[in-house]
Amino acid sequence: MAKEIVWSALAIHDRKNILSYWINRNHSKLYSIKLDMLIREAVKLIAEYPFIGKPTDARGIRAKKVRDYFILYTVKENQIQILTIWDTRQDPQDLKERLK
Repeated sequence: MAKEIVWSALAIHDRKNILSYWINRNHSKLYSIKLDMLIREAVKLIAEYPFIGKPTDARGIRAKKVRDYFILYTVKENQIQILTIWDTRQDPQDLKERLK
């Protein structure tokens, strides 16, 4: 049975910023719609198979890759907590600071 998905405020903010960035950069919503669909599909997959993401160095945090992004999440007894969506082209040290 699929676990409940709970999005953190940071993850919601990240997703909106990522999609807005691509709309502004491409002057079109097409890529953002496609990327959003891929993110939603990945989150559904995580809900069904919580341990599909790779374990990270941070205790209890897993990562599922979608294009150039990681969906970082934790697995709880009855839910999945989406912590952030991270652009893998950024400095990994910034991610460590963000997850503190």
